[in-house]
Amino acid sequence: MIDVAATAAAPPALEIHGLHAWYGESHVLHGVDITVQPGEVVTLLGRNGAGRSTTLRAIMGLTGARRGAIRIGGVETVAMPTHRIAHLGVGYCPEERGIFSSLSCEENLLLPPVLRTDRPGMPLPEIYAMFPHLAQRRSSQGTRLSGGEQQMLAVARILRTGAGLLLLDEISEGLAPVIVQALARMITVLRAKGYTVVMVEQNFRFAAPLADRFYVMEHGRIVENFAACALEEKMPVLTELLGV
Repeated sequence: MIDVAATAAAPPALEIHGLHAWYGESHVLHGVDITVQPGEVVTLLGRNGAGRSTTLRAIMGLTGARRGAIRIGGVETVAMPTHRIAHLGVGYCPEERGIFSSLSCEENLLLPPVLRTDRPGMPLPEIYAMFPHLAQRRSSQGTRLSGGEQQMLAVARILRTGAGLLLLDEISEGLAPVIVQALARMITVLRAKGYTVVMVEQNFRFAAPLADRFYVMEHGRIVENFAACALEEKMPVLTELLGV
């Protein structure tokens, strides 16, 4: 559960103001503003090409030029290299997952370094309790894992680093319903443990019951921002913007 008093005293986990980003000459983000409080689960919604994944990449310093303000736990990061941003306790799970195919599941989990001395990585027994599939497949090579198992491994590997702010890009895409349900349970557990999660999701049914707040992107801009309690009244707008 979120400690309301502590949250009020702490800076936002993530604060973005007037963020512009480019890939080469292509201007992709046009003044994005997002605020995420510690312990929140926030979902970025939008059609393909709206700029959601680019927003996560820009937070990590993985786009071309960036302009604007990005503060992580109150620290300005827009001029920082990616490795320094990660060491602020940020974990990024891209769509491509990046599993080391020649290593076993457990070797993949043992590989990442701890990012912060004040926040140890999640121990393996806790990882395996959260992801029983991975416990059963701990000795299997990355190439022998299903797409869903690889996705769980990609998220679990971030938890091993001690990251407290998780950026998750389309983690439910193309997966079997049983795996999607396992990932939904994971998000619920992580929120209860105090993690902060920013998700890019195309699967509205997956994201809707999990998020505390929603941002909707279109053409590289935020066009809607509302809390979960307003979801029902915002459905006509979401239907128009997203086709949900």
